[in-house]
Amino acid sequence: MAAIETITLEVPDPTAADAFYTAFELGPRVGVRASTAPTTGFRGFTMSLVVSQPSTVDSLIGSALDGGATTLKPAKKGLWGYGGVVQAPDGTIWKVATSSKKDTGPATREVDDVVLLLGVADVKASKQFYVDHGLAVAKSFGSKYVEFATPESPLKLALYGRQAAAKDAGVSPDGTGSHRIVIGGDAGPFTDPDGFEWSAADERAAGA
Repeated sequence: MAAIETITLEVPDPTAADAFYTAFELGPRVGVRASTAPTTGFRGFTMSLVVSQPSTVDSLIGSALDGGATTLKPAKKGLWGYGGVVQAPDGTIWKVATSSKKDTGPATREVDDVVLLLGVADVKASKQFYVDHGLAVAKSFGSKYVEFATPESPLKLALYGRQAAAKDAGVSPDGTGSHRIVIGGDAGPFTDPDGFEWSAADERAAGA
């Protein structure tokens, strides 16, 4: 079964980005590298940090805002739990959320899951593409949403329609140019139908 090892965000200022992401304590799962590839508007993906309780959501979002992030959706209770959305100074959109609506203990900085959500033009077609490249489907809701089974991976992957992904993030779906993200894992290297680049995990490590 294919696994995702790393996410590399392409940013204009790697030093500043490294300083910003230190607050998220993501370790080797998410890295950065320099890029000035043209990009405008929604870059077609969001990153999610799944945590255990609302106080942890507030702690991580607070650190992001202190580091220069902007609020796209303030943290609040919703049908499925509690969460908010911010945009990092490099432009990456981050959702921080929990399925719990109440704290069960002191706030921590622990992140349970890191999820990459790709906003794609055709969910069914992209689903089949990834299945053909060795990823197994964990959940599928027709042409709306797909989540892949990556039990051995430090990162999770999901697909959503582009407009739905943008709406969930609180931004316009319009955007052009580079996605400014490279996915590293043993399924690559390839470029998917929506232009998302995958590299072999060892290639990513060599280029970091």
